[in-house]
Amino acid sequence: MKKLRRKVYMAAGYNTVSLGTGRKEFNPKKPRPGLEHYIKEAGQGTLKQIGGAKNVDEGAIGNFMAPRFNKQGHLAGLIPMIDEELQYKPCIRTEGACASGALSLASGIKSILAETADVVLAIGVEVQNSMKAIYGADVLAGAGWFQKRKNGHAYFFPGQFSDRAGAYYEKYGLDYARKGMKQWFVNAIENARLCPTAQEYENKVEDLGALYDKMKPNGKVFVDNLNVLDCSKVSDAASGIAIMSEKGLERCGIPKDKAVEIISFAQVERNLTNDPPDLTELTAIKKAAHQALESAGITINDLATIEIHDCFSIAGVLSMEALGFAESGKGAQFIADRNTARNGKIPTNTTGGLIGWGHPTGGTGVHQAVTIWEQLTGNAGEAQIEIPADRPYGMSINMGGDDVTVVAIVYKRGDL
Repeated sequence: MKKLRRKVYMAAGYNTVSLGTGRKEFNPKKPRPGLEHYIKEAGQGTLKQIGGAKNVDEGAIGNFMAPRFNKQGHLAGLIPMIDEELQYKPCIRTEGACASGALSLASGIKSILAETADVVLAIGVEVQNSMKAIYGADVLAGAGWFQKRKNGHAYFFPGQFSDRAGAYYEKYGLDYARKGMKQWFVNAIENARLCPTAQEYENKVEDLGALYDKMKPNGKVFVDNLNVLDCSKVSDAASGIAIMSEKGLERCGIPKDKAVEIISFAQVERNLTNDPPDLTELTAIKKAAHQALESAGITINDLATIEIHDCFSIAGVLSMEALGFAESGKGAQFIADRNTARNGKIPTNTTGGLIGWGHPTGGTGVHQAVTIWEQLTGNAGEAQIEIPADRPYGMSINMGGDDVTVVAIVYKRGDL
């Protein structure tokens, strides 16, 4: 990857509530906010922080399956709905399964680098509680090669990652692996309890580890090697953030210490029609992360915090190994030793990640960026962690499908 030819910044992040099971206001039998509501709230939440829509040159919106979940396509046309001053400005929708949100960020970064824009409004959104989970699983299966759908699990992606977990158990041991996966779940809920917009913010369970141990995987009711606590949430939410050049920062009146600078980014694609080369490795995440780190000129030891795509707890384990924080087979122990906890060696998913904050599929990549921006600028409220002066960097990794589309972004505080 080449060095970025122009400075790129992000600021003014905003998250809606991640709505779904676990939130008091969620009731599947009552009407809930729709797609337009979330897009408008996230967009306006960002615009208020940058002096309004008049300062925006372009828009980008990440979304996976609104045409099926909400019977609504053409989402770029919903960006001008956010504010009248966005009318007739260029907008684009990006789609890469669960990495759709990060692709909207990548689109905005490229516009800044191409000097076609100085301010890009980026949004990620998904409203997927519009159907029962078993039917939603069929929609989400579109993130894989659909030719395999008829031979796959009823819960397609839980099944895919159940297979990964099973391979890991066979190679390294069931009890050993699930010890790390349990700690991943505990960390996720503990972090979510510190973030008011998180889906698990109101979780009051006293002994999360004991709850996890009670929920044994059972292939007769779900999948063979995961329980429901190993899985990310079905969520309705949107996130927004502004991507800017130095000129854009000045235009919006945002000082650099209130922004993060994008040091590098990488996107890779693995052949969707092929099975993973090794079920116990996330090869696309490994390639994207290391490309981004190499381009940034840093190593994992320079990172103060990371946002990992923990669609399932086993993905968290495998990601730690793919990034190099742990050797192959050592990721579960690395997590069990609380190295990824908020006070650990590498604080990870500090607002709960996909398991704790929620996983509005097309919105997750933008939510990750908002979380890193909050942490590096000291704007994370109760979820704030310490950012060491000698490790001023953050990283987000957004994955689409079963390690198929991956976007990795490296950030640092804008005034450093």
